[in-house]
Amino acid sequence: MSTENIRTYDVIVIGAGPVGENVADRTTAAGLSTVIVESELAGGECSYWACEPSKALLRPVLLRADAVHVPGIHPAVKEPLDIEAVLAHRNRMSAGWKDDDQAEWIKSVGIDLLRGHGRLAGEREVSVETPDGSTVRLRARHAVAVCTGSRAALPPLPGIESLRPWTSREATSARRPPGRLVVVGAGVVGVEMATAWQALGSRVTLLAREDGLLPRMEPFAGELVADRLREAGADVRFNVSAAAAERTQDGEVRVTLTDGCELTADEILFAIGRTPRSEDIGLDTVGLVPGDWLDTDDSLTVTAVPGNWLYAVGDVNHRALFTHQGKYQARIAGAVIGARARGEQLDTSRWAPHSGTADTEAVPGVVFTDPEVASVGLTVRDAELAGRAVEVVDHEIGHVAGALQYRPDYRGKARILIDRDRQVVVGATFAGPGVGELLYSATVAISAEVPVDRLWHAVPAFPTISEVWLRLLETRRDS
Repeated sequence: MSTENIRTYDVIVIGAGPVGENVADRTTAAGLSTVIVESELAGGECSYWACEPSKALLRPVLLRADAVHVPGIHPAVKEPLDIEAVLAHRNRMSAGWKDDDQAEWIKSVGIDLLRGHGRLAGEREVSVETPDGSTVRLRARHAVAVCTGSRAALPPLPGIESLRPWTSREATSARRPPGRLVVVGAGVVGVEMATAWQALGSRVTLLAREDGLLPRMEPFAGELVADRLREAGADVRFNVSAAAAERTQDGEVRVTLTDGCELTADEILFAIGRTPRSEDIGLDTVGLVPGDWLDTDDSLTVTAVPGNWLYAVGDVNHRALFTHQGKYQARIAGAVIGARARGEQLDTSRWAPHSGTADTEAVPGVVFTDPEVASVGLTVRDAELAGRAVEVVDHEIGHVAGALQYRPDYRGKARILIDRDRQVVVGATFAGPGVGELLYSATVAISAEVPVDRLWHAVPAFPTISEVWLRLLETRRDS
């Protein structure tokens, strides 16, 4: 028999992933009583099935890829990776898929954690079905923040359920490498998991629907990654996808491709995008459509719901689907909720405390492949579509002394885009070993709108890969 009780808080957060935790942390710091509702594990997708386990799988892969090219180390790293050790490290980084530490942190900062499935139940109300079958009714004095994130999308193939395909969850939590793995999708998840499992002993076939990998980035980045995957033994195919797939009685996967070819594998991973976790959270009770992305303004307030009480933060608003960007949004949303609760006027101007400007101007991302790819801001294609006049400046990173110290056969490329009118950097892409550590400097240059002339006074240490910034400026000057 279900029972019901009613609890009132200043703020209700649905979803205890990194985004929800950060919203709750900021509202609690603002003096507002806050509860988080979570139906799975506190810490969310990133901690257990995405960022943490995937990078734990990739770290030894990338470290060895660099080490085999460094004089004096090569003989020590010729042997195959210790698969059991790599998977054990992955398990540790995923906390054994237990959220005790996350739950303890939530409690330690004064946030209440309510386990159960939360659904909106009207204005400023949330109904929670708890694991013991009872119902808790929550009421918010000021705000409800939807931080339910996204899940992997699956294609509308016949028999998809009986196929039992991998998504990003299975790919990051698998107990052993499959002998043969077909990866459908050439975005970040597809290329990272192809890199990891190929290095861990799987025979990987990567299917790219377009004519290159990482289609949202500069083409040279995908070309470098494709070359290295092929050198590692992966079968990389362009302009093709899965037209049909079935799981046979003996457990194999048979895949028919759009070009008529057929493949047989042990597992198939679909990495074709994300879909919002919003189909069963009561959106219809506030006039929204279940299963839709939630549109917000730059203050992260849901625009279609009057009253400035409903917020959508992180993947579910489809602004920028990265954990770090969702946490940035959470800091903005927390500041907005706190200001409104105090009756203060919001400052939502560009780059102001209550505006998520970075979601459209400076979204950083790193692809942890061999080589790494790091980008922030516009690509050439983005600039063309937006009608932005930009200068494009390229430089081979391997010509920088610090890169040759890092890896004697270094292959990589750097590109910056400079706004012709304002003379500031509006985009940067780096592809090459270790370039993830270059990204923050590019993000600062773009978000701070540092004049190009001032960048000449930002002196890179010698010999580091960051000296590529000076080489880019010299290339522009000399051209």
